[in-house]
Amino acid sequence: MVAALALRQSAPASAVHWVFMKTFVRDLEPNQLCRSTFLVNAKEVRQKKTGEPFLSLTLGDKTGDIDAKMWDNVSDVLESFGPGDFIKVKGVMSLYNSRPQFTIHTLDRLEDFEVDMSDFFATSARKPEEMFEELQGIIRGLGNAHLRALLEAFFADEDMRERYLRAPAAKQIHHAFLGGLVEHVLSLCRLCKLVAPHYPMVDEDLLLTGAILHDIGKVEELTYDRGLGYSTTGQLLGHIAIGVRYLHEKLRRLPDFPQPLAVLVEHIILSHHGKLEFGSPKVPMTPEALLLHYLDDMDSKMETMRAQLERDDKSEGLFTAYNYALERTALKRDRFLNGEGSAGKLNAVKAGAESQRAAQPATQARPTQAPAAGRPQPQSRGERESASRTSSLFGDKLQGALGQEQ
Repeated sequence: MVAALALRQSAPASAVHWVFMKTFVRDLEPNQLCRSTFLVNAKEVRQKKTGEPFLSLTLGDKTGDIDAKMWDNVSDVLESFGPGDFIKVKGVMSLYNSRPQFTIHTLDRLEDFEVDMSDFFATSARKPEEMFEELQGIIRGLGNAHLRALLEAFFADEDMRERYLRAPAAKQIHHAFLGGLVEHVLSLCRLCKLVAPHYPMVDEDLLLTGAILHDIGKVEELTYDRGLGYSTTGQLLGHIAIGVRYLHEKLRRLPDFPQPLAVLVEHIILSHHGKLEFGSPKVPMTPEALLLHYLDDMDSKMETMRAQLERDDKSEGLFTAYNYALERTALKRDRFLNGEGSAGKLNAVKAGAESQRAAQPATQARPTQAPAAGRPQPQSRGERESASRTSSLFGDKLQGALGQEQ
């Protein structure tokens, strides 16, 4: 964080104080009034009970996102900015229902030349050149000359190489940052090398080739020049279909590539989401396809949990907010080991109750009390059956969403 000037009023430590500086999301503290610049990731106009409009925004920079609200003078700025714009704000961060929320007092739109772009877009902690060299080492190490030639053909394409090193692995759920795709792939390749020797029936070269190519379509499915989103082609086709198209284009330039081997590579791309309802045209039907699906699923979920714990470290209690992709809250282990038990347990119950209420249809009866696990259960038989059906359908949709982002 680069501070330009800091001025604090003479007041008790518990009082709100002003801070004039460029502040990143991760550095916002409760009861700290500040001026800063953010990227608008989402904008929604809502109504107060009085009928007046207020703004509900998601603001972000390279360190994360924060929920933001603007309650007053909304009509003055309503049409001046939109999602994807940079804004300068003055406001205060507080904890609402134990979650960080930024209340905006003033807001002005900024032009691109007025901001440092490197402040706003999260990137891999590793250098792209370093990751590409590791990837090249894996490709050079393949014993199967046909698979090695296929991968070399992909990365001899300069445009493909640049997009592969820059693309995120997903829009939101896991590795959702520039360079996230190749970081995810390298993590997956390391897992492949660890696990494949345990199963003699697995062809490690084929497994590694699948790991490198399974998400290749995301270089075109996602947009990442400004904020992260989906391209029109990505919306219409999805990364699996795009990836298969890329594979066919490269194979046409390799006339000696064995057709059965080409089918096996294609099958891994087509089946890596694991189930038809999660977006895979086929379920895994080879050892390599099945193993890659589970390793891919594990790596994406572990990164999702890591990111959830990291961005939730400012909120109170032992547990994070409910994560809809993982269908659970996550324990803040270090706080738990340091003895912050009772307060954390209470906040876990509150967080779980709020998340469950938000997920329920408006007409569904809401439970009257919550168990210690943090997710309330209905008390009557009818309520239990209704909630069970809702939870099952909701869970299937969430798992499908996670599969779509893998």
